[in-house]
Amino acid sequence: MPAMTGGARTSRLFHRRSAEGVSYWGPGDLYTFLVTGEESGGAYFSMLATVPPQGGPPPHIHLNEAETFYVLDGTPTFRLGDDRIVAGPGDFVNVPQGVLHCFRNLSEQPVRMILTFTPAGIERFFEETLERAHDLTQACPDNIAEVSARYAEAAPRHGMQFFLDA
Repeated sequence: MPAMTGGARTSRLFHRRSAEGVSYWGPGDLYTFLVTGEESGGAYFSMLATVPPQGGPPPHIHLNEAETFYVLDGTPTFRLGDDRIVAGPGDFVNVPQGVLHCFRNLSEQPVRMILTFTPAGIERFFEETLERAHDLTQACPDNIAEVSARYAEAAPRHGMQFFLDA
């Protein structure tokens, strides 16, 4: 629980070991929470994304937060507005609030990236729409159509717009 000072939320100091964060199956991907808004005093939310070949979300816009990506492994392809770039390990990508974007793993190797959203809050979208991954040794469920439908239904409540045919 974040420390409370005069009614304001503040971040707290903590150490989260590898594989201790809560994980969710995304639309073909695995997302592991590293720090939530509750833990950062609402300042930011970060998660580790493990994206298999052909994985990644549809094009979308965040109306409430900026998003950054730090590539750990692999070569994700990003759509940033009208531009497309291929990033590699060590690359950093910044997506300001309100900009159409997405990423896809068009390679044959898994991609691992740290995604950070500023301010926090979007983690509630992932908790609402994705399935909790209790056993990380299992394969990701083959439920992309079902997850996409949940994304489309929940997006307006979380300040997001998806473009499934873009």
